[in-house]
Order: sequence, then C-alpha cells, then structure tokens
Amino acid sequence: MAGRLRRRADGLWEVKLNDTGVRLVLATVEAAVDDFVGAGVSEQDRKRREAALAPWTDVDADGPDMCALCFVQLTRFQGDGGYAVGVSCSLMLCDPLSLARFLLSWARTHAAIKARNKAATIPMMRYAGYFQRPNTMTRRIKSVPLDAFAADGVGTDTDTDTVLFRASGAPDHRALAGACVGEARDRLGAAEVPQFTLLVVARDGVGDNPRAMTVETCAADSLSVPGGSTGDKPEVAQWQDLGLEEFALRESKPVHVSCSIVTAGDEGLVIVMPDGKGFLVTVTVRLSEFVNI
Repeated sequence: MAGRLRRRADGLWEVKLNDTGVRLVLATVEAAVDDFVGAGVSEQDRKRREAALAPWTDVDADGPDMCALCFVQLTRFQGDGGYAVGVSCSLMLCDPLSLARFLLSWARTHAAIKARNKAATIPMMRYAGYFQRPNTMTRRIKSVPLDAFAADGVGTDTDTDTVLFRASGAPDHRALAGACVGEARDRLGAAEVPQFTLLVVARDGVGDNPRAMTVETCAADSLSVPGGSTGDKPEVAQWQDLGLEEFALRESKPVHVSCSIVTAGDEGLVIVMPDGKGFLVTVTVRLSEFVNI
C-alpha cells in the first residue's frame, strides 16, 4: 500500500515496493458529526459528503511513481468533537474485504501496543497522539477545510451504485459473476453494461490471507457460462459483513460506517472474494438516467 506503480520492461504494470508512503490528509469540517452524516441528511447529500471524507486521486499513467495508491484522511468535526477516518485504496492492490481486515488488524495491533504502554516507541502508531491532542495536530500539520470539497461533490460518481452479494458452494466464477450482475441490474434498474472488469481474489489457507488476484475484461453476455455452476443462488448481503463496525480507536467504535466502490467510464465491475464461508461478490453498474433508489 505504501508503494508506487511502474512500467516493467514488457510494458505491464507492477508495484514498486519503495515504501514511499501512504498519502495522509488532515481536514476539518464546519459541522457536527450528526449534521454531516446523521439520520436527517438526505441519501444524495450523505453520499456526496461521505465521498469527501475519503479522498482519491487517480493514478497518472505518465507519472505513476508520484501517485499514492492508498489515502488516509482524518477529519475533525465541530461541536462535541468526533473524527472520521477515511481510507481509499486501489482495487489493484486490495479488494474491499482484504482492506477491511487490514484496518481491523491495524486497530487491534494499536490497541494491544497501547495497552503495553509502548506506542511511543513505534512511529507508525504515533498518529494516536492526534486524537488526544487535536490542537497540536492543527499546529504541526496544515489542516484543510472539508466543506468546499463536500459541496462540490469532489470524488463522487452519482451515476453508479454497488450491490453486495453472498454465495456458497464452489461455483464457476464467471457464472457466479453473471448471476450477480443480473440480480444487481434488476434491483437497481441499471442500464445495459456491454463490458465488465472481473476481479477474482485467491486466498491461502493460513489466516485466509489474499494470495493473488486475476483481472480480466469480458463482454457482459460472456459471463453466463452454459452449464456453469453458481452454487446456491446469490443473496443480497450488507456492507456490515465486512466487519468494520468493530473498528475501534481509543476503545470507541464508529457511529457510522460507509463503503463504496468508484469506477470510471461505462464499464461495470465485479469482484469475487472468498471469505472462508463462501464468496462475497460486489457488482458495480451504471444506473439508468431516471432511476431513483
């Protein structure tokens, strides 16, 4: 996650493990937490504001070595306080389930070190001091106002939406992707998508860690493989299945968790992720022009 992309001699991309760093952004917002993402906020405004809490900048193909592949934004709210921790990562590096598990492990590791009173000896854990001394944070590091970004809808794509599915068995990945695409289009009233990018994650048997990822571009009509097995019919799942509601800092769990996948262009996106119980599948499609969801 702290590396950068580069071109290999054969023209393909690879990650250069140069430890250049994750891009850290500190921000403030002129609103309380409830005013920003609370129950009284409309769905459209909530999505736009949430996007501002987790920034992303596309990798520049002409200068990839200067572009971060992972962003972390810490946003401080007014009123009774509160923080938002936003994380964005390239799907080429980390699928949503792996990213969620990494964040949970990161938080548990920090809590264990903090309990042993050794956090100060590990530089990567010193960010915790910002939560305890917010005034020090704003003096040492410039903090940018968030409101302008949220108002402009920076980083949002209101024309797409993602549905999460769960499936069991040992299915044909393409057939499973086709079944989930059909379910997602029916539920969202989505437009026809001629082409999909299909990401299939492979995991090892030790700790269920990600081992590899295959990426292919395929026509939508080729996803339904004749005779292919999808296992049991995929069921709609919830983002809570990723477990991020258990993400805890300073013994405080989040009051609100949001997940999204952002794509560019007219292509759809399917990610197939084994989770030890079966498969989680995300389908991101472009919505029809006049659909309300």
